[in-house]
Amino acid sequence: YILAPMVGASELAFRLLARKYGATLAYTPMMSSTEFARDPEYRRAEFQTIPEDRPLVCHFSANDPNDFAQAAQLCEPYCDAIDLNLGCPQRTAYVGHFGSYLLSQEDRALLLRIVQTASKAVSIPIFCKIRLLDTLEETVELCRQLRDAGASLIAIHARYRASFERNGPGARDGPAMLDQVLEIKRHIPDIPIIANGNVITYENVVENLSLTQADGIMSAEGILDNPALFLPQLGSRKESEKQITIADPSPINDINSSKSPDDKAERKLRKKLRKIDKIESKVQAKGMDSINDKQRAKLAKKTKIERKLAKLEALNSEKSPLENHGSGKPRTTTVTLGELYNAADDKLQLANEYLSLVRRYPIKIRTVVFHTRRILKDMLNQYQLMDECVACETVDQVQAILDKCQKYQENPESFVYDKEKAKQEKEALATKKREEGKRKAFEARMIRKAKREGKADWEYYLRIGAEVPTLATIEKLKSLPRDEQLQIWKQEHSQHCMSFHLDPEGCKRDRACAFLHSHVKGANTFVESDEVAG
Repeated sequence: YILAPMVGASELAFRLLARKYGATLAYTPMMSSTEFARDPEYRRAEFQTIPEDRPLVCHFSANDPNDFAQAAQLCEPYCDAIDLNLGCPQRTAYVGHFGSYLLSQEDRALLLRIVQTASKAVSIPIFCKIRLLDTLEETVELCRQLRDAGASLIAIHARYRASFERNGPGARDGPAMLDQVLEIKRHIPDIPIIANGNVITYENVVENLSLTQADGIMSAEGILDNPALFLPQLGSRKESEKQITIADPSPINDINSSKSPDDKAERKLRKKLRKIDKIESKVQAKGMDSINDKQRAKLAKKTKIERKLAKLEALNSEKSPLENHGSGKPRTTTVTLGELYNAADDKLQLANEYLSLVRRYPIKIRTVVFHTRRILKDMLNQYQLMDECVACETVDQVQAILDKCQKYQENPESFVYDKEKAKQEKEALATKKREEGKRKAFEARMIRKAKREGKADWEYYLRIGAEVPTLATIEKLKSLPRDEQLQIWKQEHSQHCMSFHLDPEGCKRDRACAFLHSHVKGANTFVESDEVAG
């Protein structure tokens, strides 16, 4: 009973909530193996766990065998398996050359080398999460090759790796083809096969396990709406007095050891280098005359600072590769199954539990808002609080929304339906649908054009302007007038959202935006902000 890897959604706080209510295995969000292997700051920011967060699978994108192996080695003391993302179908994955875009035949040797290198580098299992290939035979052969290369488990998102249609069996928005999982399991019985797709209720869990004969069920969308999705696997409601052992999460002080002087010195040096990078970008854009003597002095110290930093990095890497790791003996407590069912029946209580975990294990507010609006979707819509929730900028503001819901539940007369607000919400929803429709229509036109011209790559025109802008490019553009920014952007990065990269507040359209939202950290690091789970 598995919590799927979800960018911005399978973070520590939500993993702990899902585990309490029946999930027996959890994956981290997707992390870049390249950045994880090379950047201590990235590791600290992206990976957080505690002793009670087990068993845990660290989930990575990768296209370099050595980077993936090194990332696996760094995580090995703090997790139970390493997973390779072979499922992401987005164009950002194409640009970064990872995810489902590693499944083509021309990349097969590279893919198998990635798995082989990692499996030899660590003593814990290597997992792979894939999508279906064009035929069942091809998918079965892929799974055999991954197994022979060292994969100990394969999770199958039973939709096609690249779908140019958004509806129908195997498409992005269509039903998963779970019958293929059954056939794959029959052909490859010697390693665990996990089914992923078509899970909204626990009845779906039972039905899918029976249909696929898989060794486990993975959920993303279903468990977002109901973190207690897997609770019935612990027992029926009739067993209300049954004692259940659950995690008693470690206090934050237990997992964030005090920083050593060397840690603090390293962060200060990195801060100085970031300032120098900004100065260099300014020089690149406007010339040396644009900076003052103090800034020139900082530039002159760059080499010296880099040498000091390299020494400290080497010293700190010998101490511990990760800061927010989970070590020590897991703490547990017991509750009755009846107590868990009572809490699971109350979505507001689940949301409050999640916020309590977030306060102990902080995460980006966007993630907090995302989970709150999924767990409390019906209630937020009922009380016309959805827009207020989405607009929250702090955990306290989200808590205030939950308190309002509690007040309206306890005293229904205190809620007054706002007709004008309802009208505005309806108009906003219509606008959002139009924006999303524009993107789909654009994609369809570009694919039809490629088909008419006989191009083998139907997404040919969707790739034009798909190059991710570099950090240097972004800094340079920020110093230019808006009209010059727009001109350069149209020429080089037309598939990407200029507001997302250049506006201080980012893109206000978020998932409804017709352009790509790719974070700039390198060729192999992307955050799928428009798709929760690959």
